[in-house]
Amino acid sequence: MVAPLPSDTTGLVAVVERGLFATPIADFPAFARANKRIHPSLDWHTDYCSAPLVGSTGRSFNFRVPCQRHDFAYRNLKRLGKWNEEMRRQVDDLFRNDMRLTCAKRNFTQRYNCLAWAETFYRAVRLWGS
Repeated sequence: MVAPLPSDTTGLVAVVERGLFATPIADFPAFARANKRIHPSLDWHTDYCSAPLVGSTGRSFNFRVPCQRHDFAYRNLKRLGKWNEEMRRQVDDLFRNDMRLTCAKRNFTQRYNCLAWAETFYRAVRLWGS
């Protein structure tokens, strides 16, 4: 259950922007754990990209954390009235970068497949995300 938004959401917008644009992807789970209790009016729920056919993990990729941050961005920026096409582009580009960073840690034989999946996920959110 997400608590109602306060009348002044300036501080919440700053928290969301810090989680998105100032927190390295590897640190996002810790950011979420640390801020969940402090900011209960933010939506911390995730369905990890709702990729029904392939899921958010596979043999050569694991996009759970990038998906978690992407869901956090979409849900909260919309709730806070900060959502527009330019913001959507920034969030989707961040998602692509986050996935690529997770692929960079893969061994050489898995990296190519991981990057291909990252591009597939990115194109899917660009086409069907809203």
